[in-house]
Amino acid sequence: MTASTEQPPRFRPRPWIHLETPQDVELWIDEHNLAMQDLIKPQETGYGICFTLAEGGNIYMQTAEDAVVLDVDDDASWIAPLIHAATGAESPPGSYWLLPADKLTQLVIGLSSLVASTTIVVGHRFGSRGRRTNY
Repeated sequence: MTASTEQPPRFRPRPWIHLETPQDVELWIDEHNLAMQDLIKPQETGYGICFTLAEGGNIYMQTAEDAVVLDVDDDASWIAPLIHAATGAESPPGSYWLLPADKLTQLVIGLSSLVASTTIVVGHRFGSRGRRTNY
């Protein structure tokens, strides 16, 4: 495919705005839930949010009613102590975290000052590389 016929990325990074309070996080969650409902097609899987960290690396997050799934890439492995401090979860043997859903607000507040941007993702293989979970 030539450069002139390539499709632009479906989802583009959005600059991060520091969130300081639980109310800020709730508004951010509501905004992203609405965007995902509008933009994600019913047949698509592996959807979530990619947090690009200012100091390097990405954290892919998918939420469900009862859990928060994090897939922390190798370049972001330095963030594990912060995830532990924000949520109380022990670091897993790999980079796949499974947290109780009620830890989402604390997690986002803990990460907030380190995030450069977020991007909606689809087709991400959350936990598909044989990682052990931590819950």
